Amino acid sequence: QVQLVESGGGSVQAGGSLTLSCTVFGYTDSDNCVGWFRQAPGKEQQGVGQIQTGVGSVYYADFEKDRFTISQDSAKNTVHLQMNMLKPEDTAMYYCAFQYGSCRALRPSFFRYWGPGTQVTVSS
Repeated sequence: QVQLVESGGGSVQAGGSLTLSCTVFGYTDSDNCVGWFRQAPGKEQQGVGQIQTGVGSVYYADFEKDRFTISQDSAKNTVHLQMNMLKPEDTAMYYCAFQYGSCRALRPSFFRYWGPGTQVTVSS
């Protein structure tokens, strides 16, 4: 059974940085898709980006291409989301998600396995 655990959330002032981590356990193949999503109170879940773990290729949603970076530490089965120049509107619960095989559209419905989420709060 695949399990995911996010870490690294917290509170930060606008303009600051945070790095979230997502450690994946229990998967059986080496080339899979790991995505990051976020959900602010009262809003729909929003895709942040995703990485194809076998080759390391990354796709970002348009809104944060210049501020967010997704990377992986294959030895630790961990994917990171580095967030710079944070804004109050980045405040949300951040989730990582896993799906066997190739990445497709950055949509929540594509991913079968989800972590519990980690809260990011950005104050002005």
